[in-house]
Amino acid sequence: MQQSLQQKKGLVQTVFNKVFDKYDLMNDLMSLGIHRSWKNNLIKIMNPSITQNLIDVGCGTGDIAKLYSDATNRKAEVLCLDPNMKMLQKGKKRLKNYQNLKWKCGYAEKLSLPDNYFDFYVISFGLRNTKDINKAVSEAFRVLKKGGCFFCLEFSKIQNSNLENIYKIYSKLIPKIGKFIVGDEKPYNYLIKSIDKFINQEQLIEILRHNNFENCKYRNLSGGIVAIHSGWKI
Repeated sequence: MQQSLQQKKGLVQTVFNKVFDKYDLMNDLMSLGIHRSWKNNLIKIMNPSITQNLIDVGCGTGDIAKLYSDATNRKAEVLCLDPNMKMLQKGKKRLKNYQNLKWKCGYAEKLSLPDNYFDFYVISFGLRNTKDINKAVSEAFRVLKKGGCFFCLEFSKIQNSNLENIYKIYSKLIPKIGKFIVGDEKPYNYLIKSIDKFINQEQLIEILRHNNFENCKYRNLSGGIVAIHSGWKI
């Protein structure tokens, strides 16, 4: 399933090249800090052990990798993968004391990695930025071991009309915040459009099932502002 907004050549790379230096600060401002709770919820659901390795796709500056590492006493093997080199460099600098992390530049739709290797695959606020959701999910299935689990933390569709109206009003402020902090509102106009155009919870479940994942389910957080999807390779 191709995403039309992301097909424009160089658009997503340009967006993240502009925001990488203030990426973490803007995440805090845009979500009022709640993104930290969402990510902690994801790690609690995963409940990883030191013997279970992880690929963190669209890793950004390494929030999920850090939380996963902390939950395994920095002993579990974690591969951090992102298509934007500037984001990777910032993450490597930020987490330079985490010896269990490896960093790689690459795209979710074409992972240059072996089959059946990872216990966990996580894509956090990254599936929305791929050009082809189906290819990204297919690659996730390929690189997971049998018994491995896919997790996606992503903006989704709010299932309460009052909350949705409030969210829409707040969303209009985000590009203005971006212009004040980053100096450019265009990346955050893209952000709002990409969220609005992204598929709903049930549609993502169908894509997981189409790509042979089983026991697929989702959990809404903050009324469906975001959702955690999961599926098992059996």
